[in-house]
Amino acid sequence: MANNNYIEQLCFFGLTRQEATIYEALLTHGEMTGYEVAKETGISRSNVYAALSALVEKGAAYLIEGDAAKYTPVEVKRFTANTIAELQEKAAYLEKHAPQKAYFSDGYITVLGSRNIRNKIREMIEKTELRLYILAPGEIISEFDEPLRQLVAAKKKVVILTDSYKLDGAKIYGTKPEKGQLRLITDSAYVLTGCLTGDEHDTCLYSGQKNLIEVMKEALKNKIILLEDKK
Repeated sequence: MANNNYIEQLCFFGLTRQEATIYEALLTHGEMTGYEVAKETGISRSNVYAALSALVEKGAAYLIEGDAAKYTPVEVKRFTANTIAELQEKAAYLEKHAPQKAYFSDGYITVLGSRNIRNKIREMIEKTELRLYILAPGEIISEFDEPLRQLVAAKKKVVILTDSYKLDGAKIYGTKPEKGQLRLITDSAYVLTGCLTGDEHDTCLYSGQKNLIEVMKEALKNKIILLEDKK
């Protein structure tokens, strides 16, 4: 039976869901003919052969010529590493040749979906120059453990209000945020606030507006004062 989560992760590496399903079958059973793949996955033979050809083109499988053509998978570690390397090359090209005229809106930007919100959090952490304040459940903060550790190692101020996360070198205040609650301020210049539960309908507001930043800073400051008074 197909592992839906595994297949969803494979799709991030350029495979369609059908291709990912067939790739997982190859990884599970080894060399297979198109007929065997169709029988195993329940996908029509015509779609199976098209998907197998795509897997070969995308570097996820090899074709073994013989009386009956068979397909064997490229190991996952090699496939993902090759895909990442190719994307890094393409990313470098796009960055180098991107149009030079650009602007940043310091207004209010709505960030939709958990994936986009996570990407924005990671971007904000990586761009932090002096200080970072974050209020969120430990399960959310732990997703960004490595970039937060890098901030601490770089001697940047990191203040965390959470229920279960620990980080040496950061100032931690124990509190219990609501499920999915997220408040993030970096360098007193940018703020991200909203909800992150892992749902595609999650929504956060991102802004460089001073008024919103001051309101958020004051709210976190008051929260910290209350927590210190309880000690």
